[in-house]
Amino acid sequence: MNDTTHGIRIRPGVLADAPAVLGMLDGAVAWMNSRGNTEQWGTTPYSQKPGGVERVERYLTENAPWIAELDGMPVGAMVLDSGPSPQMPIKAAEEAELYVRLLVSDRRRVGLGIGAVLLAHAAEETRRGGLELLRVDCWAGGGGELVAFYERNGFTRTETFLSGDWPGQVLARRVA
Repeated sequence: MNDTTHGIRIRPGVLADAPAVLGMLDGAVAWMNSRGNTEQWGTTPYSQKPGGVERVERYLTENAPWIAELDGMPVGAMVLDSGPSPQMPIKAAEEAELYVRLLVSDRRRVGLGIGAVLLAHAAEETRRGGLELLRVDCWAGGGGELVAFYERNGFTRTETFLSGDWPGQVLARRVA
């Protein structure tokens, strides 16, 4: 599948994408830290966190990974699954769903709509799978900017949760 929107091409992810995804995650940690946000993902680069590399490799081999490319270069990544991570204190949906387990974009490309394009692709994959429910969870701390991003992309707040002292928000989007 080769979806293209705004010059951004979406393709299935493969294990060989792990270095690019880890680079985006490391860049996101540095970007958040530069803005004073050390609570969301901490201060350690994702690639140096215990289990970080292995988690990305599992995402790329055991889930439904998607890579956003611009001019042939990876600029975003999304991982879809059939539900939330079992490690998170999130209630299972009462119906079949697709769940966004990971969404990250290259922080050097902020403002290009990469995340929105990936989320639109997730909605299409939900429809293609004959499902109506797409969910995601995210950090609900700070000024709520991340929650607002998902709301701008058609999601509605459903439940809040705590993972330790990390405040989270689950959001849902109905697709037809």
